[in-house]
Amino acid sequence: MVLPTALAVILIISGLWSLLVWPPYLIQAYKDPRARDEKGAPTRYLTVNLMKVTTSMVFGLATIIVGFRALMG
Repeated sequence: MVLPTALAVILIISGLWSLLVWPPYLIQAYKDPRARDEKGAPTRYLTVNLMKVTTSMVFGLATIIVGFRALMG
């Protein structure tokens, strides 16, 4: 599949966006009082947010890889 350069660049920017935006969100989720119960164990709130951020960052990295591969030919 051949992708125009402009679309490859958009993929790279989109992937970078995901890698830059989600980590601060995760930091906020860790600091949230809902993240831990009375005993200090992680709650579903933290688990769901961790999975959401992890999935989004993996997809962001994959998007960057696809973008670079499209640029390289």
